[in-house]
Amino acid sequence: MTKPLIALDCDGVLLDLNLAYAKAWERYSGAYPAELDPHAYWHHERWDVQRLKGEQMEHFRQFFDADFWSCIPQIAGAVQACERLHDSGHELVCVTALEEKFADARLVNLRAHGFPIDRVFATGHQAGTVSPKAEVIHQLKPLAFVDDYLPYMDGIRADIHTALILRGPNGSPNVGPGLDAVKSTHTDLSAFADWWLSKA
Repeated sequence: MTKPLIALDCDGVLLDLNLAYAKAWERYSGAYPAELDPHAYWHHERWDVQRLKGEQMEHFRQFFDADFWSCIPQIAGAVQACERLHDSGHELVCVTALEEKFADARLVNLRAHGFPIDRVFATGHQAGTVSPKAEVIHQLKPLAFVDDYLPYMDGIRADIHTALILRGPNGSPNVGPGLDAVKSTHTDLSAFADWWLSKA
């Protein structure tokens, strides 16, 4: 019997890319950056880091390799939230806008933390008005899709429950009329799990 499916974004929902970004900056510059705003949505606004361009940016991007994507810390409570959803009879899959070549590293990362997730779908990030995740989400047909980035809800079919994680309020893209189309909002994945399981 097929289990009901829940599709989960990764960065900002399961794993803490903001913390990992600081470690990447330390590898690049030799110094761990000072924290400017713990409530910033974007990692480059949370930390006191230089805005890079051109060759400097290309050099920095080299540190976002398979080793980086396999070692990102978990968000507090995310594993436990996934375990509760899984134990309630749901299959969990990760749908991430990461480049496909890093999908295996992402799965290694999730398994190392103990997430009950066996499949990662990496869509890459594509410009446009429709979420780069929409095609995969529609093929998977989950009961719910959980993400922390409002633009990635664009184009998701109305019969799929869209749940938005409202983390990092400062500079957040999770504002505006697009919020009206989202089915539910939550402070983190634990709050989503509490709410979702209370409906069962």
